[in-house]
Amino acid sequence: MTDNKPKVKNMNSASERELDKVKEQFDNFDAQVKEMTMDRMSEAPKLEAEPQTKMSQNELAKSKDIYLKPDKVISCREKFNEKYREDFNFGKEYVQFVGEHKELIGENIEIWTKPFAGVPAEYWIVPTNKPVWGPRYLAEQIKRKSYHRLTMKESADPSNYVGSNGAGAMYGKIVADTTIQRIDATPVSKRKSVFMGGNEF
Repeated sequence: MTDNKPKVKNMNSASERELDKVKEQFDNFDAQVKEMTMDRMSEAPKLEAEPQTKMSQNELAKSKDIYLKPDKVISCREKFNEKYREDFNFGKEYVQFVGEHKELIGENIEIWTKPFAGVPAEYWIVPTNKPVWGPRYLAEQIKRKSYHRLTMKESADPSNYVGSNGAGAMYGKIVADTTIQRIDATPVSKRKSVFMGGNEF
């Protein structure tokens, strides 16, 4: 591996040592980030949040049915693989759900879908905090939109050295702290039933 350290004219040994220290800190940080595999990150607990929309069965029964259609459609030249026809037919069934924007509360959810090769890409604008009807693949894609918050876990182990803040050396390890749902879709049912699951589409 070539040394990509910047060349500084008239650099004294103190400056060179400082550059070496920064390079070591960066290499250590880079190695820790590379260790964060998707499997390790998916083990992070999901941050629980109160639902933004709370509707009684009475309010649900009286709510107006809103059926979503894509705002834009981009056709596709790929051939659809008929092996997935049953899955596609299941995915395109309309289900009722409530969309929630967890980061921009009250804002519409804008999202593209393309659940299978050979089907058009569709751009959706989903109103939030009210029951809507849309294809199952749209609700499921919204449900999958989350991210991992990485934090530094303190450690006195010298192998976990990450740098200096001027007051002393810092030791730590990067860990996936929590999984945060960015946008969400919650299933809705207007039927009163003790058998209703309510967790899956």
